[in-house]
Amino acid sequence: MANPLHGSGPLRSRNASSSDEIQLRIDPVHGDLDEEIDGLHSRVRLLKGVAQEINAEAKFQNDFLSQLQMTLIKAQAGVKHNMRRMNKSIIQKGSNHVLHVVLFALFCFFVVYLLSKFSRR
Repeated sequence: MANPLHGSGPLRSRNASSSDEIQLRIDPVHGDLDEEIDGLHSRVRLLKGVAQEINAEAKFQNDFLSQLQMTLIKAQAGVKHNMRRMNKSIIQKGSNHVLHVVLFALFCFFVVYLLSKFSRR
């Protein structure tokens, strides 16, 4: 098995006199490392821009959701307030209105039933 510190590519390592040091020799045939580094640098810069755009979009959507949540809380409070007012009104004036609504619904159901029964014939 080959030693991973000794390569055969453009970068080759040699054992130095001390065990803490590694010397690299750049092969002149593969001397386009600066171009590779510049290419990687431009790609990293592009990825950084994309990440910043994603961050900005996430913040925008988070703010939008917070505003939507506040709007829903306000609407829920309004509905709850109106339900209380309606319940107080029904209790104070009696439940005749509810009885009228129930009778009207039964009447409508009966009319629809009769219409559907006679329309089949």
